[in-house]
Amino acid sequence: MYELSVTPRFYETDAFGHVNNTVVTGWFETGRTPLFELFGAGLDNPAALPLILARVEVDFVGQIYYGNEVLIRTGIERIGNSSFVVAQQAWQNDKLVARGKAVQVYFEHDKQASSPIPEAFRAELERNLGELPE
Repeated sequence: MYELSVTPRFYETDAFGHVNNTVVTGWFETGRTPLFELFGAGLDNPAALPLILARVEVDFVGQIYYGNEVLIRTGIERIGNSSFVVAQQAWQNDKLVARGKAVQVYFEHDKQASSPIPEAFRAELERNLGELPE
């Protein structure tokens, strides 16, 4: 499991004083950075990253407020042949405030097609496989 702490910024709030819902998907993307680094190691061009995002979903289960850190937890829920499901959570003040999933696909840009996840990457994904604590 990967963890990242983010500080909500004032401009991320809405008229009700809550962090705007659109912000959470950005935080979750930032929480997937260790995966981008794994798959992009040695690449100088981010466009060459052999991953594409096929699906993203977010459930908002609590209100998020400006002024308190938010802990983003990221883990691997399932690994398929050419894709994997990333499970994520956002916690504020020891309360789960959002959960989500992202489907990432191993993708060969030159062929414009998905491809089986190479064994070295699969092994690292398996090390982070499992349920996130709730």
